[in-house]
Amino acid sequence: MDEDGLDAAFFAVWTPQGVRNDSGHAAIKARALEIIESVENMVAKYPDQGAMAYTSIEAAALAEQGKHAIYLGMENGYPLGRDIENLDLFYEKGIHYVTLCHTSNNDICDSSNDTTEHGGLSSFGIQVVKRMNDLGMMVDISHVSDATVEDILEHSRAPVIASHSCSRAVCDNPRNINDDLLTRIAKQGGVIQMCLYSGYVLPEAPNPDRDSARAALKAKWGNPYQFKGVEKMAYRAERKKLNRKHPQILPTVSDIVDHIDHIVKLVGIDHVGIGTDFDGGAGLADCFDVSELPNITLELFKRGYSKSDIRKIWSGNLLRVFNKVEQLVATQ
Repeated sequence: MDEDGLDAAFFAVWTPQGVRNDSGHAAIKARALEIIESVENMVAKYPDQGAMAYTSIEAAALAEQGKHAIYLGMENGYPLGRDIENLDLFYEKGIHYVTLCHTSNNDICDSSNDTTEHGGLSSFGIQVVKRMNDLGMMVDISHVSDATVEDILEHSRAPVIASHSCSRAVCDNPRNINDDLLTRIAKQGGVIQMCLYSGYVLPEAPNPDRDSARAALKAKWGNPYQFKGVEKMAYRAERKKLNRKHPQILPTVSDIVDHIDHIVKLVGIDHVGIGTDFDGGAGLADCFDVSELPNITLELFKRGYSKSDIRKIWSGNLLRVFNKVEQLVATQ
């Protein structure tokens, strides 16, 4: 963050989807609370460099003090279980957006990478969206199915965000958002933050050696989310070795700006941002971690975007939605 001048970031409290019963929900709720505590403890070790942030205006205030603002979001509503009061608990813990699901369905909604179960939001999911509006939490539509997005737009009184999704017209992947939904999200004042996960930027180029090695790794280890401790470290070491021997052919910054161009042409400059997701995927060939984010700014300048446009893309649009969600609560 120091190296590339990143003033603020959302740290995602991510949890993998597991069994949907009382014991499963209790365990993952405890895990989410542990992650929140670990972030708070980490930030507390560096009081001169950063601080936890809880309102839309704190990013600018902390930047003036020379500090980084660390916000919290929740990626996957699984820790909410079936108890709406958990939403209040996590809001009090500093969670300011919830990505309603991950790569599998949960009790809130259908995922873009799973079969149809609820047909969009469940009845509990409708309660979740409405309570998020009441609390001032941003509703995040990344990872959810198209039908779920439609239901969210119907029931949310506030604009919504996609914390890390791209354009389906540019890269045909179910995790990306089609033009019709992009238009409807923008019409309600929302913002779509670009995901730098390579598979959502461009379809992966053919790489038979890598494909075979990955298949062998999967056959050997199975589901990597089940691992903990020594096993988890061993799996990651083997995966890292595979990636060194058979590197992925990655898309570039130019490719991600193609997504931005498309969305700007479709719905305007006020509805696009950048959401990264470095820890969730391979990144880009010329933007592999946070220190290389200025490469995106350079490409935007090359394509004629103004300083005002770039400020909107990097933070202004998301902070506008964040503030709007806060204001709706203040005027209730």
